[in-house]
Amino acid sequence: MAARPRPTARRIELGHELRHLRQQAGLTLEDAVKGLTFSETKLQRVETGLQDLRNAGDLRKLLTRYGVTDEDAVDRLVETQRTASRQDWWTPYTMATMAPSMPRFLGVESAAQAIRAYHPTCVLGLLQTERYAQVVHELAKPIEETTTEFIQKSVALRMRRKERLTSSEEPVKLWAILYEPALRYVVGDTDVMREQYEEIADLAGRDNVTVQILPQSVRGYLSLSDFTLLDLGSTLPTTVQVDTAGAGMSLTDKPREVGRFTRMFEALSRSALPSEATPEFLHQLTREILTP
Repeated sequence: MAARPRPTARRIELGHELRHLRQQAGLTLEDAVKGLTFSETKLQRVETGLQDLRNAGDLRKLLTRYGVTDEDAVDRLVETQRTASRQDWWTPYTMATMAPSMPRFLGVESAAQAIRAYHPTCVLGLLQTERYAQVVHELAKPIEETTTEFIQKSVALRMRRKERLTSSEEPVKLWAILYEPALRYVVGDTDVMREQYEEIADLAGRDNVTVQILPQSVRGYLSLSDFTLLDLGSTLPTTVQVDTAGAGMSLTDKPREVGRFTRMFEALSRSALPSEATPEFLHQLTREILTP
């Protein structure tokens, strides 16, 4: 699969650099926008990658205010801004009922070079088969009052996100920890679960994917909430995503929070079985749960 353009990644890069330049110049958000045609709220959203700065003229004025005079540096940032203004690959999958923070998460995930994720209640989305994902959404339909169109788009989006694991160009690195009860939770029928176990084992055999299983009998640290750590490379801060009450989503790159969840992941990894044990563990589950 050809490498995809990643506008949100460019927005994050541009925003991070603009924030650094502003702080280096000793300016507040209010100082930076004085006399310009946009507000400090918009600049704050630009700096956090939530919004793109569509007008190259506005960007050039900001850079002048920040003392950036090198034409090569200005041209590079203008080109980044131009790329950031394009539509993201996942735009056709968006819908009114999508959580407000989901587009931001999709953009950060698409920019990630490595992902570490933990899930205690069901199979991690990036490891799900299409049939498993379909059943999970169908089970939630009467509770969440979602539509058939929402389910179709959500499942298609999940499968598209998963393509990065098997891409021939720069596949993302995934390190997933699954709590044993998540694997014992039977979604659909035995065929769905058998296919799902086989898919996890197959993906875990790839060089860029590591899957550990945290036994139900664990005596060490246990988190009851799922979370994802997204490594954006050496020039951008790591971001953590956490699901919150009411099917919401929290996304932050604050060092304190990233550090806390990094320690959580490391503790869970120490308590989990080694990745080499995953295929046999899944085979044992198949015998226990799915064999008549």
